[in-house]
Amino acid sequence: METAASLNDSGIALTEANRPNDAIPLFRKALIMEPENPLLWLNLGIAQQRAGEYEEALESFHHAVLIDDGLADAWLSAGLIYYELEQFSLAEESYKAALQRNNANPHAWNNLGVLYFIEGSYEEARYCFEQAISRHPLFYDALVNLRDVCRELEDYRAAGEFGRIIAGLKNSGCSGNHPAGNF
Repeated sequence: METAASLNDSGIALTEANRPNDAIPLFRKALIMEPENPLLWLNLGIAQQRAGEYEEALESFHHAVLIDDGLADAWLSAGLIYYELEQFSLAEESYKAALQRNNANPHAWNNLGVLYFIEGSYEEARYCFEQAISRHPLFYDALVNLRDVCRELEDYRAAGEFGRIIAGLKNSGCSGNHPAGNF
């Protein structure tokens, strides 16, 4: 018998296999069974985002936070969409909302830093990247971003230190990319 949990698990697997269009109906079916489950709404939104259905994804993320305002991942995911749509003030609000709910999330700190970087607010960007690194010391994208912002701030000593860390990660095979992770 299908349950909301089994449909959710299958939907997550399909989304991770880059088949979001196949995942969306599963999440919708699960939501018929559990319409007040914020994680189902979050997962539906992630699948919709990957399918390029940004407005629908935003609606799903907003529905998730109406049910559970503390769901930081929904705020972070909405911020990513606003960033992609170049609605930077809404992206900033979403990232800050995510951090209010989970201050330990290095991806939220990194994404907020990216936003500040593209706006030319280099000191604020540096602070955010440093916060991301303090929470996840080997977060490759945040290290790259921190190196780059140090260059912009003409702090070449720090930029060189971060460059050496990055080179060490590359040599060890620990580098990786994350959505909206670096410039």
